[in-house]
Amino acid sequence: MQRWRGLEDIPEGWGRSVVTIGSYDGVHRGHQLIIGRTVERARELDVPAVVVTFDPHPSEVVRPGSHPPLLAPHHRRADLMADLGVDAALVLPFTSDFSKLSPADFVVKVLVDKLHARSVVEGPNFRFGHKAAGNVESLAELGGTYDYDVVVVDLFERAESGEPFSSTLTRRLISEGEARKAAEILGRPHRVEGVVVRGAQRGRELGYPTANVETLPHTAIPADGVYAGWLTVEGEAMPAAISVGTNPQFEGTERTVEAYAIDRVDLDLYGLHVEVDFLDYIRGQEKFDTLDALKARMAQDVDRARDLISVADAGRS
Repeated sequence: MQRWRGLEDIPEGWGRSVVTIGSYDGVHRGHQLIIGRTVERARELDVPAVVVTFDPHPSEVVRPGSHPPLLAPHHRRADLMADLGVDAALVLPFTSDFSKLSPADFVVKVLVDKLHARSVVEGPNFRFGHKAAGNVESLAELGGTYDYDVVVVDLFERAESGEPFSSTLTRRLISEGEARKAAEILGRPHRVEGVVVRGAQRGRELGYPTANVETLPHTAIPADGVYAGWLTVEGEAMPAAISVGTNPQFEGTERTVEAYAIDRVDLDLYGLHVEVDFLDYIRGQEKFDTLDALKARMAQDVDRARDLISVADAGRS
């Protein structure tokens, strides 16, 4: 899959294409429907499928300080899109000037002049242009002028509530520690990633050495507590017990993500980029009366994590 940053990265002579536009943070199952239909439409027309996203998140430019927690960095989104069959991903730098483009100017500048759109695929709530003045109806109206059609894909909804799948809902579930419910929307466990840095090394002293992960800016971090999941290092996914929080046992103040690769005490991960996948919530943060009580609970947490991961692995095989 080709990966472009900015309109100037689009190759000269780029022909017609099928395009979808959106932040697509998390590439959740609702996004997958739209992107999947984009790929299908591209195959029908025998042209490439292109996804257009933005960096930074538009809300940060329109309302500084309002950047939402991110479900996936851009390189992760691109990998997920490639798995869906997308041919090219375009990340547009979202600036103040760009935010002031009218819907018509946006269509001409991006869809017509650069991507030569033959078809555009969106959800029914798609908005674009200055002050989000454009919608799927105006997009289709402009398509009559600029020779592209518009395909609208219905929203994916949660079976029990009828609530549409969305990045906002997923962020809320993650912030509440609802790792399993978030995974239902994402179609996979929520992941955070970053470089392993040196911490206080208390886990090692307690017999459970952890990877202290310095997460990427604006990452959506699950609620404080202990989770079951996986720690992936250089492509190897290892069952893990994961702690999120400030470590109240030792009067900590800095919020951290620490992952213990179960039964692996021989790892030297400092300086390595790792991924942490959150399968399920085990318990909240606690401060224990003694270190022995803490160690006993940590042993229980590891056993519970091992059981949850074993069930999940069996279900995937």
